[in-house]
Amino acid sequence: MHAEIARLGARTLDGERLGRAELLTLANLSLAHLNDVLYWTSRIRTAVFGRQVRFCSIIAGKLGGCSEDCKWCAQAAGRMDVRRTSTAQIASAADQAGKLGAASFGIVNSGRSPTAEDLDHLTAALAAIAAVDNPPPPVCASLGELTPNQACRLADAGIRRYNHNLETSDAFFPKVVTTHAYTDRLASIEAARQAGMQICCGGLFGMGETWADRIDLALMLRDRVRPDVVPLNFLNPAPGTALASAPQLKPREALAITAVFRWALPLVDLKIAGGREATLRDMQSWMFHAGATSCIIGNYLTTEGRDPAQDLQMVRDLDLQVVRDMRPQRLPHGRD
Repeated sequence: MHAEIARLGARTLDGERLGRAELLTLANLSLAHLNDVLYWTSRIRTAVFGRQVRFCSIIAGKLGGCSEDCKWCAQAAGRMDVRRTSTAQIASAADQAGKLGAASFGIVNSGRSPTAEDLDHLTAALAAIAAVDNPPPPVCASLGELTPNQACRLADAGIRRYNHNLETSDAFFPKVVTTHAYTDRLASIEAARQAGMQICCGGLFGMGETWADRIDLALMLRDRVRPDVVPLNFLNPAPGTALASAPQLKPREALAITAVFRWALPLVDLKIAGGREATLRDMQSWMFHAGATSCIIGNYLTTEGRDPAQDLQMVRDLDLQVVRDMRPQRLPHGRD
């Protein structure tokens, strides 16, 4: 066992917050000593969450018609015509998500911010979901930037949680997005929080960012955003995008990223989201040893996920407990 990893792991289990330099040390050690890192990460995860895991399901409410130039996105800057998913299809997907045991069902729209038509369509979808015979999971939304009034409308309509990812560090963000600013994203997150919604906010990895960028994102989440759920996405380079030729992250690096975020954010629901299948491949079950507590089940927005039956079997084989309400235990002396 590497002595420095053991020292940092014991401090984290004791509820201490690691600083930027210590997290960088952990990151630098993670690939050469990944098994040691995962040993302590699993202990941290188990101390807080036991054997609890959650599933999340998402559906595209609207695809295409986006004005933004996010370099990773297949829908960026008008590359796809607008297509809406019918309210009946959304309700059916919510019903299926509930039957799979999903703890949340997310409706995701393309575009910088929701239009009046987008909000009306979402309201109609919520009514259709409410009419489903079996109780569906709580509905979340990801519609881009929000004004305070829009955020209040979503909360009043019954949206439980809002997703708006920061994606990367403040310093690296302008290298992958130029049509809006990092501060715009922070303002939308705050509007959602003030309206009473929970916050889902995370990042995308494999865009050319450094470990320092990754840790700066983790610290921004921990110290300022304070989200309830942190989704970790791994770039699956899409043909025709600005990052189409970016090298895919290797499985061990993706696991190391997951582990470092667990050490930085020991009490949050850490969700492995887009790019899981393509990046982790045969090592997908390792994500829970690396600190994950949830994952998206089923398809994504413009790409297919794997058969949900495989994920259900994976969780059973690991003797994990699928729950809808995650109940974390506070670490001794912890401040998170």
